[in-house]
Amino acid sequence: MAELAALLAEGTRAAVCLALLDGRAWTGGELARHCGVAPSTMSEHMKRLVDGGLLARERQGRHTYVRFADPEVARLVEDLAGRAAGPAAVTSRAGGLRAHSAGRAMARGRTCYDHLAGRLGVALTDAMTDRDLLRQDTGFALTEEGVAWLTGLGADLRLPSSRRPLARPCLDWTERRPHLAGTAGAELCRLVLARRWATRVGTGRAVRVTPLGVRELRAALGIEASALALDP
Repeated sequence: MAELAALLAEGTRAAVCLALLDGRAWTGGELARHCGVAPSTMSEHMKRLVDGGLLARERQGRHTYVRFADPEVARLVEDLAGRAAGPAAVTSRAGGLRAHSAGRAMARGRTCYDHLAGRLGVALTDAMTDRDLLRQDTGFALTEEGVAWLTGLGADLRLPSSRRPLARPCLDWTERRPHLAGTAGAELCRLVLARRWATRVGTGRAVRVTPLGVRELRAALGIEASALALDP
């Protein structure tokens, strides 16, 4: 535990892990620019994180990418971030108008590694529960209707070899309520983005519901636009 804490206690390595919560693989150069350090310094931090089992390297052509070693590492980092930041911290932390706007965008909707979080993620979870697609009273599980609904949208709900659960709750650190994670949460996120119901904001984790998404989410799940916090 002490060794794991030491890996995440250094500011640059913590920033690397937070960046990787967008679910995408990053190159060392991209992470160096993002964190404001020299490429050689980033290489040292990446090696420590890989050797510590938190990150995995992938080579593609001339480039080497890093990503979380598995979804459980991403879950750990997200949980630690939630512990470190109070519910208002995302919008109240000092840093000027740009930081304030970015924080509000993250609170409205974001990716939590490979599933949807923020007000969007919680709204989807609540709507699925209201329509008996998801059960929260006897654990956290898709119903038969929920499996059929997601499969009908094009979801692949076959469990991966890592025995990742089909559905599990993930406590949302801005909403302080659970959103859907697990294989079902990952597939729902993939479908929402693929169908352009929501799009990424810039290169970060924030996502924004599109006008098409407003119409489709209301038709499919009865989610009103007011529940999506669409204000700028």
